[in-house]
Amino acid sequence: MNSIFRQVAVIGKYHAGLPAGAAGAARTALEDIANFLSAQGCEVVLERDTASNAGVHGMPVLDVPAIGAQCDLGLVVGGDGTMLGIGRQLARFGVPLVGINQGRLGFITDIPLDQYASVLPPMLRGEYEQDDRTLMHAQVMRDGHCVFDALAMNDVVVNRGSTSGMVELRVEVNGHFVANQRADGVIVASPTGSTAYALSAGGPLLHPAIPGWVLVPIAPHTLSNRPIVLPDGAEIAIEVVGGRDVSANFDMQSLASLLHGDRITVRRSQHKARFLHPKGWSYFDTLRRKLHWYEGGN
Repeated sequence: MNSIFRQVAVIGKYHAGLPAGAAGAARTALEDIANFLSAQGCEVVLERDTASNAGVHGMPVLDVPAIGAQCDLGLVVGGDGTMLGIGRQLARFGVPLVGINQGRLGFITDIPLDQYASVLPPMLRGEYEQDDRTLMHAQVMRDGHCVFDALAMNDVVVNRGSTSGMVELRVEVNGHFVANQRADGVIVASPTGSTAYALSAGGPLLHPAIPGWVLVPIAPHTLSNRPIVLPDGAEIAIEVVGGRDVSANFDMQSLASLLHGDRITVRRSQHKARFLHPKGWSYFDTLRRKLHWYEGGN
């Protein structure tokens, strides 16, 4: 069989220090998937840290920038966190990603590990659904200087420390004052992140095709302070006005000890992550399965 993807990178969630049994299972899964891809006509490489931490030897390895420059497809074996991490790094290269789920929820890694051998061949022939996800470009500005710069696919969260009281945050959209919010914090979530922390805080689900963000207060002091959906072309600015031990989190990247007067700006990135799903994939099927919505029946 001839794959339309010539060079495929396999990327895993594996970290150094896994127990022997888990490391052995991880190594076996990676080797099996790599051999399967080779049999489909693909030139297979492993992401360097994945190979090192899982103990896979004798296969070509590349670091992430080289994968972005050379590979036609990334096959991510892990959970949503793994997919988010590599998606941020590869978005600027336009490399599409397919997710094989070894995690729990799997909103964006949607191929079960035990089904990859039947699901992947049609996708490798070009039979797939493409799903582009917008990224957020966030910066922390202090005294007119940028002290932190990051991409986020899920959300940007500004919140209080574990032992302090409420924070007070001034929120602006496109330079227009919205409100001073007294709360445990504020979440700016993408459609991808609308099923994560924002959902737990009472925010709405956003379909991935909606070009918007959702601004969600965390435990607000005023109950009329509700989530709001904003266009993703807007620039959102959150200024720290009051509170102690305020921190900002950008997906899995964090900046602790924000100062009063610090401004966190969020705007749409020029890059998008490209996810590929099996033919016939539906976002609503994913929601129904993962959120255990009632399906009816006889």
